[in-house]
Amino acid sequence: MTDNRVLDPTILRECDIRGVVDETLTTDDVRAVGRAFGSMLRDASGKTAAVGYDGRLSSPALEAALTDGLIACGLKVFRIGLGPSPMLYFATHKLKTDAGLMITGSHNPPEFNGIKMTFQGSPFFGADIQNLGRRAASGRFVDGRGKAKKRKVINDYVKRLIEDYDGFDGLRVAWDPGNGAAGEVLERLVGHLPGEHWVINGEIDGTFPAHHPDPTVEENLAQLKALVAEKGCEVGIGFDGDGDRIGVVDAKGRVLWGDLLLIVLAEEVLAEQPGAPIISDVKASRVFFDEIERIGGRSVQWKTGHSHMKAKMAEIDAPLAGEVSGHIFFKHRYYGYDDALYAAARTYGVIARGLGRTDMSKLVRYEGNGYRLASVSAKTAGGRTLNARVFLPKPGIQLTDEDWSFAVWQEAEKGPFLARNCPTYVTRRGT
Repeated sequence: MTDNRVLDPTILRECDIRGVVDETLTTDDVRAVGRAFGSMLRDASGKTAAVGYDGRLSSPALEAALTDGLIACGLKVFRIGLGPSPMLYFATHKLKTDAGLMITGSHNPPEFNGIKMTFQGSPFFGADIQNLGRRAASGRFVDGRGKAKKRKVINDYVKRLIEDYDGFDGLRVAWDPGNGAAGEVLERLVGHLPGEHWVINGEIDGTFPAHHPDPTVEENLAQLKALVAEKGCEVGIGFDGDGDRIGVVDAKGRVLWGDLLLIVLAEEVLAEQPGAPIISDVKASRVFFDEIERIGGRSVQWKTGHSHMKAKMAEIDAPLAGEVSGHIFFKHRYYGYDDALYAAARTYGVIARGLGRTDMSKLVRYEGNGYRLASVSAKTAGGRTLNARVFLPKPGIQLTDEDWSFAVWQEAEKGPFLARNCPTYVTRRGT
C-alpha cells in the first residue's frame, strides 16, 4: 500500500480536517494525514506528538491510523486515549510534546469525524492545512522508526481544572455533557466541587442518543433546562461533543450565550488586568462591546474559528477571548486554548463567590441597559435569507446601521453577503 493520498478537498477546512467517515474521510486518508503532518513536524525538528480521540464510534480506528502515520515518520507518539479535545491540548503542555492531534467530529452529527491539530505550540490551520493536503498527495514523506506509548493524563487534567476554582459557597448545578467525550472528566470534576450536582447524559456514546451535541442550538438545551427547573438549580451547564464549547442557562432557564458569558468572566480578569483586550467574534452582540468597555476592558472583534482566536490572543496578548458559539479561551491563569470544562469551573467560581444561592442572571446587566433580544432576518447579496439572534435597542432608542452589522456578518465566511454595508463598524471594533 502506498502512503501518498489525494485527500478530498472538502475535508481540508480552515481550522481543522473534517469529513463524513468512509465517504470523504477514510482510515487511509487519516494515515496519510499522519504521514504528511509527521513529515512537516520532522522538517521543523519536531520529535514528539500527543494523540487523543473523542467518543464517536469511528474514532478508535481513525486514532490508530493516525498514530501509524506519525510513527512511520520516526516520531514518538503519546496516546492519551478517550477524552475531550481540551484534555489533548493540556497533554501537549503536560508532556511537553512538539504537536498535538485530536480525532474528533466536534459538535457535528455522528457520521462526521476529523482532526484538530497544534504544531509547536501554535494552531495549525489555514495555509498549514492546505500545505498538508499537498504534502499528502505528493508522497514526499520523512521515513523513520518511531514508537507509541500509552500515557494517561486525565487525573492531572482534572487536578488542573479545579486549581483555579475560588468560589466560597456550593450551588445546585445541573450538567449535561450530551453523551460527548467530556463525560468521564465531568464526573470526576464535580466530585471535587462543592455543592449539589446532577449530571445527565454522562455516558460517552458516539450515537448521541439524548440529543445532538451542540449547546449553541437552544433545542439541545431542553433537557438541561428541565433539570434546572426540577432540581431548583442556580445554573445549568452543557458541553458539545468534544468538550470545547460550553452552554449555560440560568435559574429561569434563559440561555447565556457565549458573548454574554464573556462579560461575566471578564470582570474578574479585568480586575487584575485593567485595560486588557477581550476578544469576541463577528457574531457578538453590541452588548458585549459596550459592556467590556464599561467595565474597563478593550473590546476587540475578530474572525470566527478556534484557530483564528488562539492566534489573535497570542498576537495581542489577550487574557480572555470567546465566541457566541461557546468557545471560551482563557490565557488568564491558563494556557490560552478553548476549554469548556475549565470555563465551567471558572464560571461556577464566579457565581458561587459573587452570588451564593441567588439568581445568576443578576450578574449580567443586559436586561434594562437599553437592549432587547430579537430575531431578525436579512437578505444576502445572493438572495438568501439570513436569520440571526441579535440584541437591538429598545423602543425609543435610535437604531443605527451598526446595530445590524453583527446579523449581516454572522455567515461572512460562507459568501459575500451584505458585509459591504457596514465596513466602518467592523473596522472600528477590530484591531
